[in-house]
Amino acid sequence: MSVTPAQAYRSRWGYLFVAPAAVLLLTFLVAPLCYAVAISFTNRVAVPTPRLPTQFVGLDNYRELVADPDFRTAILHNLLFTIIVVPLQTGLALGLALLVNLRLRGHALFRTAYFIPIAVPLSVAGLIWKLILDENQGRPGILTEVLSTLTAGAVTPHWLADTHWTQVAVVLVSLWSSVGFQMVILLAALQAVPRELHEAAMLDGAGAWRRLWAVTIPGIRPQLFFVTTTTAVLSFRLFDQVYVLPTSPGGPQGATTTLMLYIVRLSQENGPASRVGLAAAATVIFLVIVLLVSLLQRRLEPKD
Repeated sequence: MSVTPAQAYRSRWGYLFVAPAAVLLLTFLVAPLCYAVAISFTNRVAVPTPRLPTQFVGLDNYRELVADPDFRTAILHNLLFTIIVVPLQTGLALGLALLVNLRLRGHALFRTAYFIPIAVPLSVAGLIWKLILDENQGRPGILTEVLSTLTAGAVTPHWLADTHWTQVAVVLVSLWSSVGFQMVILLAALQAVPRELHEAAMLDGAGAWRRLWAVTIPGIRPQLFFVTTTTAVLSFRLFDQVYVLPTSPGGPQGATTTLMLYIVRLSQENGPASRVGLAAAATVIFLVIVLLVSLLQRRLEPKD
């Protein structure tokens, strides 16, 4: 099939418009990724010297990571965080979207209030919640005092000193800072579900719960799957909360160490002698894990 001059002209303009984005992707995504894969097979340090030259070491970095219990613990923390946060955040976002979609009095105000945390950077959100949770001048945090008052002293969590409560605090801050984004996506999907379907279900005698499972959920299934997928991928990138919120990054006792924090420590903790090659190998493994999770969710995506 021959290409007409007009089609060739449009194709040239198309390539021209795509070129800037392609150059940026190659420069800031493909090239760094290829470089990370390359140096993951070397013993490269942050600042190579004659005493510490860069040499090819094959799979030694990967073997060392697999044998490192701290690396395995970091991956486990990421997996546990993902397993907990994805259903909680998706369910909470859906519940908020359903409430706002009822168009009760003041629903616009609530919609804005739920979305405001999205505009707050995670590092700033971590500092704000640290003031709420942490002890200050010998007094417990505001949330601790509220829980202690409501439970008559039965629940007085040390949010940032106890290993288990710190993990709960990280989950709490993550939910607060991100659920508004998913709520907006699901709210738009809910408003696109034809009202006639709900009216037909009501005429058939379906109650609210029956309409939710038979009409609402199927109607927003693509958006619901998108929210679940993006939440899972972003959960593996957990860093700001575990860096700012605990008394020490990844603390206490490594209870909140994640793969991202582990990689940052490898690449920075020893200054010029930081093991960049080992950190690159950990980054490649991190990329493979996220890619496998994305592919798995893609395979599980419901087909219409």
